[in-house]
Amino acid sequence: MSEKGRVLVAMSGGIDSSLAAVLLHEQGYEVVGMTMKTWDYASSGGTKKETGCCSLDSINDARAIAVNLGFPHYILDIRSEFGDSVIDHFTGEYLEGRTPNPCVLCNTHIKWDALLRRADNLNCDFIATGHYAKIRQENGRYVISRGIDQTKDQSYVLWGVSQESLSRTLLPLGDLTKAQIRDMARERGFFDLVNKSESYEICFVPDNDYRGFLKRRVEGLEEQVAGGNFVLENGQVVGQHEGYPFYTIGQRKGLKIAMGYPVFVTEIRKETNEVVLGTEEYLKKNGMVVSKLNLQKYAAIPEGGLSTTTKIRYKDRGESAYIQQTEEDKIEVIFDEPVSAIAPGQAAVFYEGDDVVGGGWIMKSYRV
Repeated sequence: MSEKGRVLVAMSGGIDSSLAAVLLHEQGYEVVGMTMKTWDYASSGGTKKETGCCSLDSINDARAIAVNLGFPHYILDIRSEFGDSVIDHFTGEYLEGRTPNPCVLCNTHIKWDALLRRADNLNCDFIATGHYAKIRQENGRYVISRGIDQTKDQSYVLWGVSQESLSRTLLPLGDLTKAQIRDMARERGFFDLVNKSESYEICFVPDNDYRGFLKRRVEGLEEQVAGGNFVLENGQVVGQHEGYPFYTIGQRKGLKIAMGYPVFVTEIRKETNEVVLGTEEYLKKNGMVVSKLNLQKYAAIPEGGLSTTTKIRYKDRGESAYIQQTEEDKIEVIFDEPVSAIAPGQAAVFYEGDDVVGGGWIMKSYRV
């Protein structure tokens, strides 16, 4: 047994998770690799060749690293857990008129929980991933902060990881850049990893056609939601749409309606099957309500509120905002300046400097 401990590393077969395992092995940890099979594309009704973290090639790539370095590797089939929690949530959110964020849900409620359970079964002290983020302990709490490589920082998707889970988590890539990781792979002869393409799609919608996925997933959906109205902010009906689940806040392309000026989806009303259109001005709001919270840096938002940088999507740069916890599971957010396309169903993550204060799911937005 290593003095540093035994660590279960989530290995997708890509360069980041592979190098995470390599670095921990070199640092003296006793490494165990595990690749999680979360889905298979054939079951979702698609026709595209299976690629990405769940493909046979990716599983074999992860195993090859383990064999090369002499540590054990396991394959974990969590398709049932993944489908029940992530895919059902993804479908349900669109049917509620919201825009889901399945990657956050998968990271926080599936992968971490699944890894920790198997870590216990395999007598592992820690779990580790290849996320570009850092973790430290401060004032008795575990805090995620941005990785050094701001272009690859993944702290946004980790806001939901619990304190108990963070206490056993290692993130070995947080102090490294993507360029450094590629150089390290080359130095160690892992040239296939350096040249391997990266996927930025939702893993179970690899053709990026979420509308097609919904139609295959929910029998009769098109007939159920067809014939709703496009309306303006004042209630004027200006046309018919194909069904409210097939639109997202901020959408401009693919509306198939000519207004003579640019319009965007500003609101989705499930109850009346209406999709509200408006100019860019109507997309901008400066208030929102966030619920289903997970706080990291503090057990509760300090009394009197907190000035933060708040991100409302993964690639968002973040905007200055004042947050106040109005209930145990609710935060009111007021932005310094109006923000465009706040979408209910997406994750909002609050930062104090580079530290993740916490986050939650956007329930609604409004104008103050």
